[in-house]
Amino acid sequence: MRNKFSERCLVAGICVGLVALVWFVFGQTIKFPFINFDDPEYVYEQPEINAGLTVHGIIWAFTRVPSPNWFPLTNISHMFDAQFYGLNAGGYHLTNVLLHTIGAILLFVVLWRGTGSLWPSAFVAAVFAIHPLRAESVAWVTERKDVLSGVFFMLTLGAYARYTFRPALARYLVVLILFACGLMSKPMLVTMPFVLLLLDYWPLNRSPALANRPSRKATANRKDIAQGSEARSQKSKIPSALFDARNLPKLVAEKIPLVALSILCAVVTSLGIPHFRPGITQPFPLVLRIENAIVNYVTYIRQMFWPADLAVFYPHRRHQLPLLEIALAVAFLIAVTVTTFTLRKRSPYLLVGWLWYLSMLVPVVGVIQVHAEHADRYTYLPQIGLYLLVTWAIADLSASWHYRRQVLSVAAVIVISALGWSARLQTAYWRDSELLWVHAIAVTSDNDMAHANLADLLLRRGHLEGAISHCEEALRIRPRNPDAENNLGLALLQKGDESDAAVHFKKCLEIAPDHMNAAPNLAWILATSPNSSTRDGPKAVELAEKVHRRAGHPNAIVLRTLAAAYAETGRFSDAIEAAEQAIEIAKATGNEGLVTDLERNIAAYRLNQPLRSSP
Repeated sequence: MRNKFSERCLVAGICVGLVALVWFVFGQTIKFPFINFDDPEYVYEQPEINAGLTVHGIIWAFTRVPSPNWFPLTNISHMFDAQFYGLNAGGYHLTNVLLHTIGAILLFVVLWRGTGSLWPSAFVAAVFAIHPLRAESVAWVTERKDVLSGVFFMLTLGAYARYTFRPALARYLVVLILFACGLMSKPMLVTMPFVLLLLDYWPLNRSPALANRPSRKATANRKDIAQGSEARSQKSKIPSALFDARNLPKLVAEKIPLVALSILCAVVTSLGIPHFRPGITQPFPLVLRIENAIVNYVTYIRQMFWPADLAVFYPHRRHQLPLLEIALAVAFLIAVTVTTFTLRKRSPYLLVGWLWYLSMLVPVVGVIQVHAEHADRYTYLPQIGLYLLVTWAIADLSASWHYRRQVLSVAAVIVISALGWSARLQTAYWRDSELLWVHAIAVTSDNDMAHANLADLLLRRGHLEGAISHCEEALRIRPRNPDAENNLGLALLQKGDESDAAVHFKKCLEIAPDHMNAAPNLAWILATSPNSSTRDGPKAVELAEKVHRRAGHPNAIVLRTLAAAYAETGRFSDAIEAAEQAIEIAKATGNEGLVTDLERNIAAYRLNQPLRSSP
């Protein structure tokens, strides 16, 4: 009884330690604001989210298709935050940190229960919790989908292990539901059925002889832990020879409902890919994308061991990669794959960890093109496989050392301390958008996206000369950068250079015809210009109505522009109606300045007067 109590105290102590580590690194984020990259578009400027938890909002979250970012549960979690915190970014950050903490604890418990190895499981969970690559997933409000899907991922692993111990339909349905929730948090979990198949091999070692009972060695390990001794990896490892390959078809068939959910989610997501940030990313040849994916696999491994020069955005290499770099990456990946397969019987965790990493990165490694070359957030769940591989390998290799416990304990403390401090410093860059983008420019080269977003921020703060400088630098790096063209147009418009501003808005729309910002900006000039030769009311209405339809939800700025366009064409009643809708949204988002401006506009419309802008 005393031993069992000691075991529970030890496990509880590890969980408390994980909580402390997470809060040491990420607790600072509760004082951070939103950033100007995706947070406005996906969080605090979404009326359905700002309204809090409503029936309409929940329906919107599930029916917002086609969309490459279909994650209804993530959007509902943001609605929950809005319900309690309003526009206070600290509350959103707090939820991210809490979810990441829960995910780290669940990972520890799942690994410990599955392998019987207490300290290796604790170490893997600690590295997962505080690795510097986690900063983007936890400190960025928009990346709620990482930490939320991570919680459901861990819960699915735990439910699956419970199901394999004693198969039953009810337990399988729990697995199915949790997995579906994970997919609805982030579609990246589509390869999880393959991960579960890997776990059948190790550590679950599912075979007819072991399907309904725990292994004797795992039970022995639990006794070792209860006695306060370290669970050695060799004891926790069940020989893979016990795995009966003849049982493989049955195990594969068991995953078919899970695979069906993955396919359904992939279809829903893929339908929206053509609508994703049109014009921001030019299509690259398949060969270049495959080459980039191969190099990315190695890049993420390098960043795992040496997490330096991390950035919020890494520009895509648009040129042919060096042949030597590709050849070395291919040779490395083949060598590791062959080695882990060769050693699969003696050390099954090597193969499981390696295939876990390879498979979970497939949706985001670069073959399916996104606008970034690679991203820190993509490693959130895939790198757990590498942590398993390295941790259990070290435990095995050190099994015969005389001072094994002392050496490994000191090494673990050094590694966790170094990672924790590095992660804390990396997280600090997220305390301000300007600092975040300046750091990205400093640690990357030719980062046109960073320059364009820094220009956007400076523009919002009224630093026009700085905004123009960074727009011009972004266009020097990539002449066909639609965001830079749009921001440059806005800066010039604020300086009173209306004609040049219109030129840049038109260039933006030539590059990205469906650009959601340039179209209303140009429409505003066409509707409100003091110069009669510049005004074009029908064209302004056409541009504004197109954006209003495509947005999928009302937007105060778009409605304000649409109202001005209606007024220019003499449709004053329509202008008043659009402006009144814009006022409701502006009030809901706390934009009192816009409310005042719209009220003045409505007063003019009631007098049948169109708007005329001034510098």
